[in-house]
Amino acid sequence: MANAFWLDHLIYGLAWASFGLAHSILARGSGAALLRRVFGAVERLAYNGIAAIHLLAILLVGQWVLGAQPGFTRPEWLAWLQWCVLAFGLLVGLRALSSYDLGLFAGTKQLRGEAADGDEPLASRGLHRYVRHPLYSALFLCLWGLVNDPLSLATAVWGSLYTLIGTYFEERKLISQYGEAYETYRRRVPAFLPWKGKAL
Repeated sequence: MANAFWLDHLIYGLAWASFGLAHSILARGSGAALLRRVFGAVERLAYNGIAAIHLLAILLVGQWVLGAQPGFTRPEWLAWLQWCVLAFGLLVGLRALSSYDLGLFAGTKQLRGEAADGDEPLASRGLHRYVRHPLYSALFLCLWGLVNDPLSLATAVWGSLYTLIGTYFEERKLISQYGEAYETYRRRVPAFLPWKGKAL
């Protein structure tokens, strides 16, 4: 029984690892060049679409290996606290999205020929004055606010770990893209928790 438990979690963890690896490969270097060659102007749209399909497949794997396990018995105060954390996470996520050009973010502007990948200015307004990655802050809040059974707990653990590792590689890409401007921003603004208050 214990072996089956660990095997289920290993399968789900490997599924998340596959997402991290594919997402990282397609975001830069030869993977990005392949997307550009195959999809041209819709490279960003294709990248986002592949990521969404891959993520859906991971969640289906999780449902397959862990979905039958019963939920946790939680005290009422904890359930309410988690609902508050989830609601706050959703609000942070919506507010963070307002700082982006959603057409560029999704890839629809590139599809219409109104912009090219790499045209995004360095985001430093809105919640970006407090944290460098407000969308990831929102993701952490939502993941842990939803925990109520083994599947959602495993999702929170693996999703958080993926986000932390992915942030490291994303920041390397941002430094390459924006240079000293991002280095300066990075020194002044925390990654996820606004412990400096309004840093910009």
